[in-house]
Amino acid sequence: MLKRLYAWTLAQAQSRHALWILAFVAFVESSVFPIPPDILMIPMIIARPKAAFKIAGIATLASVLGGMFGYLIGYALFDVVGQPVLELYGKAAQAEAFSARFNDWGAWAVLIAGVTPFPYKVITIMSGWTQLSLPVFILSSVVARALRFFVVAALLWKFGAPIRDFIEKRLGLVFIAFCVLLVGGFVLLKYL
Repeated sequence: MLKRLYAWTLAQAQSRHALWILAFVAFVESSVFPIPPDILMIPMIIARPKAAFKIAGIATLASVLGGMFGYLIGYALFDVVGQPVLELYGKAAQAEAFSARFNDWGAWAVLIAGVTPFPYKVITIMSGWTQLSLPVFILSSVVARALRFFVVAALLWKFGAPIRDFIEKRLGLVFIAFCVLLVGGFVLLKYL
């Protein structure tokens, strides 16, 4: 089923409604959908490099709005919707322990999940469930999702199709390394 969803998502990049489909995929990916919007963004930007930043902006806005929907799921519908989504991603068992520490590091969790391959939807739901400050959640989401999508757009705009392989295979690792260095730097500063 996942391969069919992936193939469908990729095929939509050629549609005349690709921007609307991208917005929809970015929105639902932030709360329940398993396929990231990058799958649509990459071929769309390669086909229309002059629209790279418009495409990234649409993905960012829709993703943050979808993240707010994920927050709502966690806040108001956790037992009915949120718990099954967390079970689907194998995160339900850790939910209680996670919620106890989450709000102390919530902004970092949103930021890291927003730029790395970690399922952002898990963090959006957990943010609502633990009632992380909504302004903190929104600001962290905007920064994270904009960083993720605009970096992809800038790389494709500058280098075109040759950078596609790097983005699809290694950009997640680069973002993870960036987050580790960023958090490590702040922890180091705290102890100096």
